[in-house]
Amino acid sequence: MMVENLEEKEMEYSEDDLKIINEGLVKIEFPEFDKVSSDAPVFYNPRMEFNRDTSILAIQAFQKILNHEVDICDVFGGSGIRGVRYKKEIDNIGEVSVNDISSLANEFTKINADMNNVDINIYQKEASVMLRNHRGEFDIIDIDPFGTPSYFVDSAGYSIKRNSLLCLTATDTSALCGTYKEPCIRKYNAKPFKSEYCHENGIRILAGFAALTLAKYKKYITVLMSHSSEHYMRMYLYIKKGSRATDESLKNIGYMAHCKNCLHHEPIYGLASNIPGNCPICGGKLTIAGPMWLGEIQNKEFIQDMISISDDKELNTKEEVLKLLNTCYNEAETPVGFYDIHVICRNLKVSAPKLDKILDTLKNNGYIAVRTHFSPLGIRTDADIEDIKNIILELLKE
Repeated sequence: MMVENLEEKEMEYSEDDLKIINEGLVKIEFPEFDKVSSDAPVFYNPRMEFNRDTSILAIQAFQKILNHEVDICDVFGGSGIRGVRYKKEIDNIGEVSVNDISSLANEFTKINADMNNVDINIYQKEASVMLRNHRGEFDIIDIDPFGTPSYFVDSAGYSIKRNSLLCLTATDTSALCGTYKEPCIRKYNAKPFKSEYCHENGIRILAGFAALTLAKYKKYITVLMSHSSEHYMRMYLYIKKGSRATDESLKNIGYMAHCKNCLHHEPIYGLASNIPGNCPICGGKLTIAGPMWLGEIQNKEFIQDMISISDDKELNTKEEVLKLLNTCYNEAETPVGFYDIHVICRNLKVSAPKLDKILDTLKNNGYIAVRTHFSPLGIRTDADIEDIKNIILELLKE
């Protein structure tokens, strides 16, 4: 086991602070501080077990795509649980490297690797320095920071090799979803807006930021799977290289136009496209978000592989993961954005019919109509807002 050290003052802990938990196939020891925060150099967040379980399936599915041993770097290692689980639970894994700027984190990563009989390379570097010092070494880079990943995407773009997987987590959802617009503009070079589908916009802003950042290195993305769960957003990006393919990929960058008056929305493709000022339905003023990724954010084949792989994995949150994956599978190849039925009914000043009835009626009229994981009241459909409103009013007459 290789360990690189960097002198740093750490928080103190006692033997009474130590806690041992079981997750997946591993046992982890860590010092438990008063609360999970960026001030605690090592922490175990039980709410992220779902994230780690989903990542196990995604990385195993990507390993099947490459069909050879994969080397992984967990850039923000914490107690080492993610890296230890990757090494222990994913088939055909080569070297796993775990990095954290905290020497205390590295201490427990080493303890936990030894406890689970796995060999892991441990580094103590600032995340961007870690990535730039190890250019072209990893098939999979996992960036799961406490906050925004935006600071590290450029270094990942420089470092990551062609035919690789970039895993990104963002916990600054208030910025990406439009609660705080200025931080989103500052960190992601994109303007958000608050709407019923703001979490999807947030995912697309994050993907668009990654696509534009990697493009300078002639690298382009395919979003294999993405989701917004609890307090974070997560996506798995297949990274390939080529100047022409990158140029073609950037045609997926654009904007989302939204009318607060009638609830019409539409994607506008092109980074420098002509953006209309008024709604084509009611003439109201359009609110614009972007630039963002308007391409697919779910890949059916990849998600189906994740579902199949789950049969052979021991995951504590398997039931919840499968529920998410099945919904994301159904969302693939559907239009950008979705409609919230209760928001539409408030706009109409009527009670809401049952969601299943609206879905069935849309399908019977020849439209795409599926649920979305972003909202229990959301419908993804190619019907326009007027058609949806008419269907709701007809159902209420019945």
